[in-house]
Amino acid sequence: MYPFNLLSNYACILFFYSYSFFPGGNSAVPGCGSACCNLPNIVVYESTCVFIPLLCSLYLQIFAESKDEVAVVLFGTNGTCNSLASEDQYQNITVHRSLKLPDFDLLEDIQNVIKAGSKQADFLDAIIVSMDLLQKQTIGKKYEKRHIELFTDLNSPVSEDQLGIIIANLKKTGTSLQFFLPFPASVDDGSGDASASVHAHMHRNTFPRKSLTEQQKQGIDVVRKLMYTLDEEGGLEEIYTFRESLERLSMFKKIERKPMPWPCQLTIGPNLSIRIVAYKSVTEEKVKKLWSIVDAKTFRKEDVQKETVYCLNDDDETEVQKDDIIQGYRYGSDIVPFSKEDEEQMKYKTEEKCFSVLGFTRSSQVHYYMGSQALKVFAAKGDEYAAVAFSALVRALDELKMVAIVRYVYNRRCNPQIGVAFPHIKDAYECLIYVQLPYMEDLRQYVFSSLKNSKKYTPTADQLSAVESLMDSMNLVHEDGETSEDLFKPSKIPNPRFQRLYQCLQHKAFHPDKPLPPIDQHLLEMLEMPSVVRERCQAPLERVKALFPLKEVGKKKEEKTAQDIFKDNVNPAEDFRILVRKKNADFKDVSQQLINRIDQFLENKGSQYYMKGIDCIRVFREEAMKLSKVQCFNDFLQALKSKLEDKALSDFWEIMVQGRMLNFRINGKNSCSRAIKRFLQFKLPKSHR
Repeated sequence: MYPFNLLSNYACILFFYSYSFFPGGNSAVPGCGSACCNLPNIVVYESTCVFIPLLCSLYLQIFAESKDEVAVVLFGTNGTCNSLASEDQYQNITVHRSLKLPDFDLLEDIQNVIKAGSKQADFLDAIIVSMDLLQKQTIGKKYEKRHIELFTDLNSPVSEDQLGIIIANLKKTGTSLQFFLPFPASVDDGSGDASASVHAHMHRNTFPRKSLTEQQKQGIDVVRKLMYTLDEEGGLEEIYTFRESLERLSMFKKIERKPMPWPCQLTIGPNLSIRIVAYKSVTEEKVKKLWSIVDAKTFRKEDVQKETVYCLNDDDETEVQKDDIIQGYRYGSDIVPFSKEDEEQMKYKTEEKCFSVLGFTRSSQVHYYMGSQALKVFAAKGDEYAAVAFSALVRALDELKMVAIVRYVYNRRCNPQIGVAFPHIKDAYECLIYVQLPYMEDLRQYVFSSLKNSKKYTPTADQLSAVESLMDSMNLVHEDGETSEDLFKPSKIPNPRFQRLYQCLQHKAFHPDKPLPPIDQHLLEMLEMPSVVRERCQAPLERVKALFPLKEVGKKKEEKTAQDIFKDNVNPAEDFRILVRKKNADFKDVSQQLINRIDQFLENKGSQYYMKGIDCIRVFREEAMKLSKVQCFNDFLQALKSKLEDKALSDFWEIMVQGRMLNFRINGKNSCSRAIKRFLQFKLPKSHR
């Protein structure tokens, strides 16, 4: 449970500026919720903490898409701005923001705009202003509750004249109240006695033991009297420290919403039908994208222009129109076209939503391998006949240890699923829980070789005993014979992915040019192994290490030759470029491998092979010039000339003389240039053309 009960539709934040009794510098602290906030103008640990919990509370509501509205009231300000202010009443209290949904503008105000004042104000007067604001701004609106949160160090004068009126009105309007202080409410002197507060008892060793002023002692008495009168049993538990609120609010939590009912008919055969209603019990939680792409310079969404083009997979990347494209599926080496008409024709057509029992089987035959959600199925509310029939089905399945195999269709636009519905009986209710079953292609069966078949890897009795002891020591359930307790509770741990995402968004909202912050330490601690389990595992773990010694095995790196790399490679030109630039590379050997590939391209006699051969010749020339191996390239040209004379390669020659070899032209500063010019002037005999 978070200390902020943010189910309210309307809330008010109050800030109180006063002089703190702790030494330090100046600081301004904001607030949130329906709360009164004390913004001490002295920087100390507790005073700094007030700033963070308030921001965390607002961040929580923004990222959780909460519909709660928040107002901000500051007290202890230099000026006065509220509807109750008169010449000598409700002075130095300012309504900074009326009831609105929290947004980043409010966060920016709290961080950068609101400055600490030098005046003092009565926090009870601030509560009255908050109650008046909530009363006036919620007229004619529907809301679930109203709530006030007060942040203060109690270092200002307080008058109890209207305390009874405040208590009566809070009870009458059903407005809840919480206090947040920089010290435990039970600390009334330097002794640090925390016996009267559960929260203080939990953190009694985490607060500095500094003497409170007489004014703060009086304020604590008023707070305790107020909260105890409002609720004799749990009133004092609504008094929190800044540290406690920070610990609870440091984790982002999505607002829990009531699941939508899914009414349907459970059918067994053609003649038996039971009205049911299903709810999602467990489902995958996905991040909702709340941001859009903007231009990096202007930060405007409109300046980002998206353009999609479709191109053929050829050398020229020929563009085609979207209307000329249809879906295709690869079948071996062929691509089978599949138009939208074919898709509509072959699409499975369902009628309406369905929850039909296909048969029954023993529960031991079913393994829960599949599905991203679980449904709880109940009898339709208010239907007595359905309730009796449904209860009989659930109890019969439970007694016989059977489950129902069900055909489930959410609506006519969804494909059908095959799932299992198993009975679930509790003291307060009974239902069926539906889980999707896998199809054959959904299963992946991995078979691993047995350790028992290899004498080399067969574990000894001591090794088996050590591993068994380690597994027993890692048990996360503590049992004392009658009861059991989970030592690691995943349900209490927030989604780490969401925590990190929202932490980064929160940081970038106000520090766009700074690097992302490290992962919150509080989150890392929540994900760590329970200390009890860690201590229990030490001895078995050391035993396992001793019985299973690890030896580092150096992996031998297989060296590939140029022939291995060039073999069946689709881009020998680039491979040649990489190989010749390696240390200790033999240019002559590597170039010979490239020449062999060029010969293969010429033997195939096709335009696509000729183009690859020309690319190889071009790269050969470039690297020969860079590495001063011009003579090697000239020798290749002479050999190529002889091959062209001996073989009918007129088509290859035509490609070269029609401009494909123009990229070979250089500035004529070396013999390679002259050799290329002579090569280009060469003409095949007419008998070869």
